Amino acid sequence: MKILGIESASLTASAAIWEDGILTAEYTVNHKKTHSQTLLPMIDEIVRMTETQLETLDGIAVSGGPGSFTGLRIGSATAKGLGLALDKPLLHVPTLDAMAYQHFGTDRLICPMLDARRGQVYCGIYEFHDVFRVIRPQAAMALTELLEELNRMGRPAVFLGDGVPAGQAVIREKAGIPYVFAPSFSCGPRAGAVAALGAVYLKEGRSEAARDHAPEYLKPSQAERNLKAAREQKP
Repeated sequence: MKILGIESASLTASAAIWEDGILTAEYTVNHKKTHSQTLLPMIDEIVRMTETQLETLDGIAVSGGPGSFTGLRIGSATAKGLGLALDKPLLHVPTLDAMAYQHFGTDRLICPMLDARRGQVYCGIYEFHDVFRVIRPQAAMALTELLEELNRMGRPAVFLGDGVPAGQAVIREKAGIPYVFAPSFSCGPRAGAVAALGAVYLKEGRSEAARDHAPEYLKPSQAERNLKAAREQKP
């Protein structure tokens, strides 16, 4: 089984090829470039370096959100374009699920967070000791609300993602459980994890037609919120 993974939900752009249980290539960049500049060249490079024929792909796994509205749209358009052109199924992998999937073997709860602004985070709660399990599906909520839930569960946790730097002070103040912050190399979204989890989904029959794929934003964009507010103010 051969899967192309695409990750563009945050500032990090990443592309990977996963084949028969082996991550054969991964290209990740987090440095002052837009995804429209980086994503397709990165895919082209790993395909060229691994001598992969795109027609031999079994599926295209894409980080489906939540995250940056612009980043998700670029990743979605890229995956849909390739899926339609190659007639390949898409595998919609929740962004936070893929982030948690990097932490196999820990006995801690895994808590990936992305900054959702306005004191909120996109977050989920997972465990991955023997079997990967979603304890709390990804959602947008106040960081304090997340910490209250973790405190009630009473288990040690590991925090990761770009929501951590902005929320460290609140975590240190409100967390009543033992916790650690994941190191930088296992902290952010990666296409390798998207591709590996996408392969699991494909085996389980959890694929979709390229034309049917849409990102999962979890909350309206700022433009949508502004439009709603403007409409509500009209007499």
